[in-house]
Formats: sequence, structure tokens, C-alpha cells
Amino acid sequence: MTSNPSAQVHGSNELSLNAIDLQDRCELSNRTGMDSETLKRAFLNNLFYVQGKFPALATTNDYYMALAYTVRDRLLQRWINTAATYTELGSRTVAYFSAEFLMGPHLGNNLINLGIYDQVEQGMAELGLSLDELQEEEEEPGLGNGGLGRLAACYLDSLATLDIPSLGYGIRYEFGIFDQDIRDGWQVELTDKWLSAGNPWEIARPEWSVEIKLGGHTENYTDDYGNFRSRWVPDQVVKGIPYDTPILGYQTNTANTLRLWTAEAPESFDFRSFNSGDYLGAVYEKMISENISKVLYPNDDSSQGKQLRLTQQFFFVSCSLQDMIRILHGQNLPLENFHKKFAVQLNDTHPAISVVELMRLLIDHHQMNWEQAWAITHQTFAYTNHTLLPEALERWPIELFGSLLPRHLELIYEINQRFLDEVRIKFPDDEERMIRMSLIDESGERYVRMAHLACVGSHAINGVAALHTELLQKDVLRDFYEMYPHKFTNKTNGVTPRRFMVLSNSQLSKLITSKIGDSWIKNLKELQQLEQFVDDAGFQVEWRRIKQHSKTELATYIQNNNGITVDPDSLFDIQAKRFHEYKRQHLSLLHIVTLYNRIKANPDIEITPRTFIFGGKAAPGYFMAKLIIKLINSVG
Repeated sequence: MTSNPSAQVHGSNELSLNAIDLQDRCELSNRTGMDSETLKRAFLNNLFYVQGKFPALATTNDYYMALAYTVRDRLLQRWINTAATYTELGSRTVAYFSAEFLMGPHLGNNLINLGIYDQVEQGMAELGLSLDELQEEEEEPGLGNGGLGRLAACYLDSLATLDIPSLGYGIRYEFGIFDQDIRDGWQVELTDKWLSAGNPWEIARPEWSVEIKLGGHTENYTDDYGNFRSRWVPDQVVKGIPYDTPILGYQTNTANTLRLWTAEAPESFDFRSFNSGDYLGAVYEKMISENISKVLYPNDDSSQGKQLRLTQQFFFVSCSLQDMIRILHGQNLPLENFHKKFAVQLNDTHPAISVVELMRLLIDHHQMNWEQAWAITHQTFAYTNHTLLPEALERWPIELFGSLLPRHLELIYEINQRFLDEVRIKFPDDEERMIRMSLIDESGERYVRMAHLACVGSHAINGVAALHTELLQKDVLRDFYEMYPHKFTNKTNGVTPRRFMVLSNSQLSKLITSKIGDSWIKNLKELQQLEQFVDDAGFQVEWRRIKQHSKTELATYIQNNNGITVDPDSLFDIQAKRFHEYKRQHLSLLHIVTLYNRIKANPDIEITPRTFIFGGKAAPGYFMAKLIIKLINSVG
């Protein structure tokens, strides 16, 4: 093995399994050691025993996977101990419901939170590998696309860092929103196969699978106690399989869980159809069921796309609520304590159907009366609003909603009737207000208003910035603010400094830490201490050097990936966000044209050299946003 070609690639300290005999390997099978030597041995063990490779055959992805499993091993003890503690104490838990979790790659973040980034970097270098190259090998988890999903990810990181018990619930999309290519200036969507090489961070939990009903009709009956009941008879049943990913906090042993659901058919193969020669029919149910968790945000321009998106929302919500009831029973807690065990945060309206689904589970499956079920539901949920645009507030056609979720439509009518009775009492003789606040929009084609449902079914409502929340109260949700002023509060969006500073800009992070210590990494208010160095010439020089180094790195990246030369001494004017008419990319473009015209009109004008950088995607069916991308490329 010592003469293999990889020796030339990896240098004198090349990866060599023959350097560690089996006896040594057994003696050194410490799965939790943090020093560089132990990490190297664990890495080699995982390359050999998990990846089934030795250096002459190993690919860069094999090395990445081996390292990821090495890091995950060091998470598992913390993860299992955390879960055991929560179970023993019956801890109240935050359940964060979100259609998106824009987590970012896990490897670097976990190295930072474990405090072993430098040790792993050293160990990989001694084995002739580059940690930067291994991190580049990790696929971006295709689970989100913008600020909403990133907020969810930051919350999970912060909750773990603060040792707050939490569970993130969402969908394990097989394909992310899409990979973007630019051809002739136009966005072209390509399949995002983020799971194709495997995901070392997740663990499947098929033993906790649940069944989800779809379609069909309802039947009324009287139970043994003479109570009127409704039974849902579905057309289709699918299985939800949970996949768990540990979310470790920074400098703590707390590791919470991101639990994502994938859809499967109860019977994925029809043997009789296959034997009769109907090979497509043999796997038809499998294909139909798996479509649910296939792709993030299917294009909903068509009725089929709308139905699939609503199905996705109900699927992950029902899976999650059933899972929470399982946890409650597993900890021997009464169902009446559901709201005391779980605090559910609805990240926008995508999971708003959970208000009705929890009511259905409590009333239909566990025979609670309406008043008790509603009290539990109302005390369980809180709602985060993400948009001020009335047209962006989610709503579903009654016909579509009723065909897919017939029992839920019945419950929504009942919730709406009781709610409007409240409105009449508080605002008598105000029919216009009743029409505006109804859960059902009846101005034309009838729709279910999901934001209204979330407001009525939650005990707390928040915007994501002070101005945003103020405008919600004055405009978009004014009627609900006047009805329930006590529900409204503001929670300004934050970011985790672990990923966006410590990992992304290690030089700047080390400079800050050298001056004020490292407590700022958990408390950004500590950065105010930097004010004492505002006149420190040496600090200023080092700060500028690091900032310039980062700009030079970005310029190099742009040259290598886009073939465009940019001046790192110019002012970088950057917009990286989802493309949308209201997100000001178009306004920025008009600014570019204005500056260009000024220079043309006066070639001697004194103007700061400026490089404009745009990053982002437009939704596949959003023509105007795609046109803005084309316009940027044309102007460029």
C-alpha cells in the first residue's frame, strides 16, 4: 500500500491503514475523544468500516463522509443524553413547525459548536487532506430557500445553545427547491439532488412511523354516550417516516432534534399487479405517496400543484402532532397536558392547518368535548407572520380544501361560527368587520384564509421586526389586533454568530476575541465592548486588513466560478436574497443605470468605484422575478 499513487497526493504522512494494526484499532476505538490523534484514528476507522474504502480507492466524498461520521459520533452521546434527560424530566418542549429549514452544511457548524475545528483541521492536514476541500464536498441540505427557512435554522441553533428543549418539525424533501443555472441571462431550474450521495447526519426512525389520511368523505354517528361524532373515511392513506438530525448547541452538551418526515405508501409494492404484468401498477401507490415529500415548494400555478402543496402542509403537520401525542404517552403524561408539554410555533401560515388537525385528533380520536379541545389547542399554538402583502397571505379554494381534507373543512366552519359570534359580541352591528375577519373569504370564489385561522387558533402573534409588527397591527391584521391586542408582540429576527461569523470569517472572529474575549459568540451585545478600540490605530489596521482579505477571497471565487474579474478595492454592494418584486433588486438595478448615465454624461465625475453583486433564485412560476434576473444580466 505504501507505493500506491495516493502517497504522492497525500504527502509523506499519507493515509495508510497498515500503520494501525487491528489490535491497535480495537484499543483506540475511543468514539468520543477530542484530541487530534484520536480524531485521526476515528476518521480512518470510519473510512474503513463505514465507507468500506482504503486510500487508493477513496474519493473526496468518501473522506468527507468518514469525517462527518467521526463528528457525528461525538454528537451522539450528547444527543442521547439530552433525549434521556428530557424524557426523565418530562421537560416542556418548543416544537417549531416550518415548511423550510435552511440549515446550511452541518460539518463546519458542528466542528465550531463542539470546539474541535482546529484539532480536526490539524488532523486532516497531517493526513494530507484539506478541511476546506472536505467541507466543500458537503451538499447544501435542500430544505429551504430564504429568510423564513434561515430563521428556523437560527432558532434551532439558539434553542440548543440556550439549553431549551426543542424539536424542529418539517419535511425531508428528496429534492430541494432547485439548482439554478443562468443561460443567456435567464434562470434555468435543474434538479437539486442533495441526497444522492447520502446524508451522514440523519438517522431514520421507521419504528415511529404514522399514518396520514387524505381525501374521501365524512360519516356522522352517535357514540356510546349519545354524543354526536364525525368519522373521516379517506380515499388514500400514506405513511410518514421520521428522519432525525442532531442540532448541537455551542459550548454545551445539549443536542436537540430536527425531525423531518418523508412520505411512503403503506404497501410500496403490489405483488398481484406485478404478476399479472402490470409493472407500473405494481409501484403506482409508491409513486403517488412519495410525491408528497419529493420537492420543496412545487409550482402551484396549476390545480395539481396547489393540491400537492396543501397535501405537503397537512402531511408534515399531522405527522408531527401524532408524534407529539406519542411522546406524551411515552412519558406517561395525560393528553389534557398537551399544551403544558408542548409550545408549538407556527413559522408563517404553511403549518396553520395544525390548528384544525389538533382539534380533529383531540375530538375524533380521543373523544374530548369541543371546549376542552379548543382550550388546549389555543394554548398550544403561537403564530409568526412573515409578510405584509395581503396577496401573499395563504388561502385555499374551498372546493380543493374540502376534497382533500373534508373533516377539516367541517371543523373550520365550526371554528368560524364560534369566532364570528365573539366578533358580534365585541363589535355589534359591524357587518363589514365580520366579512373582513371571517375565516372564509366569500368575496368571489370561496377560500379558506390560513392567516386568519392562525390568528384565531393561536394565543400569541408576532412579526419579525419592530416596524413589521407595527404595520401588521395598523394594516394587514388590524382587525385581529383590535379584537385581540394582548396576542400581539414583536420578535426581531436574529442570526447565529456561530455560522455567520465564527465559521464564515474566522480571522475577524479571532481578532474580536483577542480584544474582548469570546463571550460575544453567545451574546452579540458584547460586541459593544469594541467601541473602546475605535481610536486604536493598530486595531483599525488589522480590521481593515481582514476585511480586505475577505473581499480578495470573494473576488477570487467570482473569477474562478463566473469568469468575471472584479476589483477588491471597489465598494461591494451586495444583495443576496430571494428574487421578488418587493425585495428591491429592481430598485437597485435602476440605481446602477442611474450611476452609469451619470458617468456617461460626465466622464470626469468623481465617484466611488462600486461592484454590484446579486445572488438569489426566483420561484419557477414567478415570471416577473425571473424577468428581473434576466434584466440584471442584460444590464450587466
